[in-house]
Amino acid sequence: MSPTYRLASLADIPALEELIPLSARQLQTGHYTAAQIEGAIGTVFGVDSQLIRDGTYFVAEADNQLVGCGGWSQRKTLYGGDRTKTAPDPLRDPATEPAMIRAFFVHPDYARRGIGRRIMELSEAGATTAGFKTIEIVATLPGVPLYATFSYVSVERFEIALPNGATMPVERMRKAG
Repeated sequence: MSPTYRLASLADIPALEELIPLSARQLQTGHYTAAQIEGAIGTVFGVDSQLIRDGTYFVAEADNQLVGCGGWSQRKTLYGGDRTKTAPDPLRDPATEPAMIRAFFVHPDYARRGIGRRIMELSEAGATTAGFKTIEIVATLPGVPLYATFSYVSVERFEIALPNGATMPVERMRKAG
């Protein structure tokens, strides 16, 4: 069955909270250690309900379940879920700041079937419609090849400190419109 795509709703949060760790634990292996993945779940890899409330987060459904998610943000937060936010998340200025591609996860049984690609297309279209000229992403290492096919280029590599003491290398990538 081909996936259908729609904007996420707050009612999707329980399903997203199941999908994200499942995706991370299976699709991030080979790039990150188990300690890095576990340290990132719930912090770097988590639901950001602000994206849902903003109407900038998409889900893919197939076989009566969520099989993918991801979106874009007009907010200052670079990555992570609700658990990492400690202050209001102000808006970016589309004239001077980039939109952010955020929180892409695919169910392992549906990986490499174009779900991430379609959500990426929806996200870029949304950011462009909102007036953003530049889009960035803080990409995990397994996501870098996908984003490169969309003409994103790496501009910085850095490490995110995780609550368990591990660090996670990521790449900031950028695409000018």
